[in-house]
Amino acid sequence: MIDKSSYDHRGITGAQIRAARALIRWTAADLASNADLGVATIRRAETTDGLPLMTVSNLAAVRRTLEGAGIEFIFKEDGALGVCLRQRPGLTK
Repeated sequence: MIDKSSYDHRGITGAQIRAARALIRWTAADLASNADLGVATIRRAETTDGLPLMTVSNLAAVRRTLEGAGIEFIFKEDGALGVCLRQRPGLTK
């Protein structure tokens, strides 16, 4: 069973970030620009399926940016992880 309290801004995975970008059709450069981070930071975070090796503040910026673009991060009690697109707001690339 997953402790839901562990799934705060530090809980998103590299696989979820990759999937989220695919849903909104953003490149790593698009996400980096919108999150005010470097492209290398995004690419490094996405190299793992698990928790990315990046600072808590950078990961929080990635999550806020993707959620602002309509992404919802999914954490199920059975351990399943995912993303879904709730809406398509007017954020630009």
